[in-house]
Amino acid sequence: MSDVRRPFRPGYLELARTGELEARARRLDEMLRRCEICPRACGIDRRTQLGVCATGDRAVVASAVPHHGEEPVLSGNMGSGTVFLANCNLRCVFCQNHQISQRPKRFVGRSTSDEELAGIFLGLQDRGCHNINWVSPTHQVPQLVRTLVIAAGRGLDLPIVYNTNAYDSTEVLRMLDGIVDIYLPDLKYSDPAMASTYSRVPDYPRHARAAIAEMYRQVGPSWVRAPGGLLRRGLLIRLLVLPNDIAGIRESLKWIAGALSPQVSVSLMAQYYPAHFAARAGRFPLLSRPISAGEWDRALEGLQDTLSGENCFIQDFRSAPESYHPDFSNTERPFGDEKAE
Repeated sequence: MSDVRRPFRPGYLELARTGELEARARRLDEMLRRCEICPRACGIDRRTQLGVCATGDRAVVASAVPHHGEEPVLSGNMGSGTVFLANCNLRCVFCQNHQISQRPKRFVGRSTSDEELAGIFLGLQDRGCHNINWVSPTHQVPQLVRTLVIAAGRGLDLPIVYNTNAYDSTEVLRMLDGIVDIYLPDLKYSDPAMASTYSRVPDYPRHARAAIAEMYRQVGPSWVRAPGGLLRRGLLIRLLVLPNDIAGIRESLKWIAGALSPQVSVSLMAQYYPAHFAARAGRFPLLSRPISAGEWDRALEGLQDTLSGENCFIQDFRSAPESYHPDFSNTERPFGDEKAE
């Protein structure tokens, strides 16, 4: 961990000054003509057609609010400036945001112009938010970077959080090098069969691991934090514990430690509850309940056995299933022998 002793300047500001930010926005926008923005590589022209993500060439925003339920290093006192992007490139049967991610008919005709979205970014900054948090950005990266060019020119100077399901294109991520300050990916599965059954993408582990490895290449294992503790630059991998070991948490932790570094920070989350199709009786029986204390204990043991970073977050098991938003009251504590009650 390192502290910022001078005012933090997001990397995109230098890219904007040199014209590189606008150049990358143009290259990303060109990719929409034969879309390969995510690993699905639909190949359609998003100016006139819709692929799996059901999103055209303009941003589709579900909501934008100061959010206080992220990890404390992101939420701070004033909240993370969260921009929830509508639609998704995955089809997770247990999605807790399914009203936003898997209801494209709700957003027909609700596109947002680049100028309007830049105003949203600046409005969140004016409200005192600590960062601009792009939630589910994968399928809307060109729109977001186009908008960032405008917002940077109008005074935006907050860190960018890339809050993703990690089913991302490494080519696109390479173009985000120096634009994104904080990477916040999920790592949903270690087993392709589980990914195929529950998110409809058997190649998820391969692509997500490659994407996270690229994020790690860009920002490394260490964090840059403001003197007050807020995260300004770094990688934080979210691991949601699912019942019946569907997520394969221990295997994901082993991969993180071996392929990246034991110092990488993770956020271990207990908040699973049956939602969306998983909440329908008999539809997905292995996902039909919250996780047990024993399952949580095994995930904790896996974390303790594999990672040694000082910035790992552990959700409060006792309160998590009762609320969608994470309660990270037991965060950044040293790994010890404490078990879930």
